[in-house]
Amino acid sequence: MLGNVHQLSIGGLATTETPPAPADLAGEGLELWNGVASEYGICDAGGLQLLAAAARAAQRAQEARQAIERDGLLVSDRFGVLRAHAAVRIEQDARSQMLQALKQLHLDVEPLRDGPGRPPGR
Repeated sequence: MLGNVHQLSIGGLATTETPPAPADLAGEGLELWNGVASEYGICDAGGLQLLAAAARAAQRAQEARQAIERDGLLVSDRFGVLRAHAAVRIEQDARSQMLQALKQLHLDVEPLRDGPGRPPGR
């Protein structure tokens, strides 16, 4: 899943190309796609599906967060009783789905080091 990138040949020189994001992505979802796809070189079908699921979940969480910020954390029901905004649950579920999809990608989140041992200055 990792390490595979599209090879694009331009004038005899091979360059790496980040797979295009799904057309329905915007905001945090698009940022997540671009960041992860380019940094980890994901281009296999399974990895791209998992990344798309994570990106769509991130976008859904962002949309829910915007609704909460616009309407408030608590909203009145038809009887005037304050209840948690429905988007609170949507945001929680979407963030959980995003994290699950990212976990299934098995990304190595520790930065690469120049050599073995402890980092300098520690």
